[in-house]
Amino acid sequence: PLQGTLTLLTNEKGGIVDDLIVTNTSEDHLYVVSNAGCADKDLAIMKDRVKELQAAGGDVYLEVLDNALLALQGPSMARVLQAGLSNDLGKLSFMNSATMTVFGVPGCRVTRCGYTGEDGVEISVPAARAVELAERLLGDPEVWLAGLAARDSLRLEAGLCLYGSDIDETTTPVEASLVWTLGRRRRTAMDFPGAAVIMAQLKEKPKRRRVGLTSEGPPVRPHAAILGPEGRPIGTVTSGCPSPSLCKNIAMGYVEAAYSRAGTALAVDVRKKQHPALVTKMPFVPTHYYMAK
Repeated sequence: PLQGTLTLLTNEKGGIVDDLIVTNTSEDHLYVVSNAGCADKDLAIMKDRVKELQAAGGDVYLEVLDNALLALQGPSMARVLQAGLSNDLGKLSFMNSATMTVFGVPGCRVTRCGYTGEDGVEISVPAARAVELAERLLGDPEVWLAGLAARDSLRLEAGLCLYGSDIDETTTPVEASLVWTLGRRRRTAMDFPGAAVIMAQLKEKPKRRRVGLTSEGPPVRPHAAILGPEGRPIGTVTSGCPSPSLCKNIAMGYVEAAYSRAGTALAVDVRKKQHPALVTKMPFVPTHYYMAK
């Protein structure tokens, strides 16, 4: 109860339809957060499945909340947010959530998670009061609005996937190094879409894998070719940018499995020139998720 997890919505071919945060609430229901860009297709899949389950006599229904989602991330998050809570934020551990009043706005679900690698929360707030809450948070001089560029560099430093770039319906959880999202019971039961494909890859190993890269020269961008030691294309970059924290180029992409071991020397093609690259463990920057004692 009150714990959330990252999970994957898969298709019959084992591809990733979306990555979701699902929380087992204390109110006898699951709370699901999807990517905004995938919400319509996710909802259509869930509605069809609900009809199937109801037709089979299942006691299940789907409710869509008219809520907005605000993310407050960074080292000062706990101090800033605690000022507007009666709850003790110190008791809320990473990937746990609770419903509470935040700066006078009731009915907010605060989940200690985020997309930056830092300590942070995502606040599900009634849409009509989202601007009010955002303005209250911005009243603290340490709180700044952050654009997508800042979000993207932070999530890449933390080794986190961007749906539509690093994972999509053509990539499987095994190729994407996300098999940790698949629990032991589900592996045994194989009761999810694409189970046969995914379990076969787990047993036989996939032909390609997602890896982290650091590189020299100009920053590497998505769709750039990754080259093996002999200069042959062995993969493709899916995300890349200069790392503000490390002051070096970082990237993520898929390579043939034989070249996926950390420390493997490769190259990247940037504007028809080859530049040295190194397969590097992720996260590139250590994360600072909060684990309550």
